[in-house]
Amino acid sequence: MKCPFCGHLDDKVIDSREGRTGDTIRRRRECLKCERRFTTYERIDEIPYMVIKKDGRRKRFERQKILQGLLKACEKRPVATPKLEAIVDEIEGVVSSRSVASCTTEIGEMIMHRLKKLDKVAYVRFASVYMDFKDVQEFMSELKNLLKDRVKK
Repeated sequence: MKCPFCGHLDDKVIDSREGRTGDTIRRRRECLKCERRFTTYERIDEIPYMVIKKDGRRKRFERQKILQGLLKACEKRPVATPKLEAIVDEIEGVVSSRSVASCTTEIGEMIMHRLKKLDKVAYVRFASVYMDFKDVQEFMSELKNLLKDRVKK
């Protein structure tokens, strides 16, 4: 660490503490040349995950936005919040493991696939918003597909 007073490169750490929010480390240092003290802060540099929207715009991946959509779809349904958080964790893991931006269509498909296994009503609710059903026919078509899947099992 370069001393802000004399520019010397050697120092010693006198004290280290976690920052107030818990995402930084505060260090008191002393320059070994001029013996003046200074404070440094260290934090993890987060790389934002990018998502390509349907219209081609790039936006930052927002975990909370996915969770809110799932909570809305599962409103008044017997689905535990930890299960929804697990879905979001899984999707965030997939998005973060990629070196290129993920598409919202791909993320939406992953969500629908997981919701379909978890709760059929929540799946249809989510699909109606995600797939932007224009009329009752599109809604009925999706319900018929669900019923076909149910009969196959």
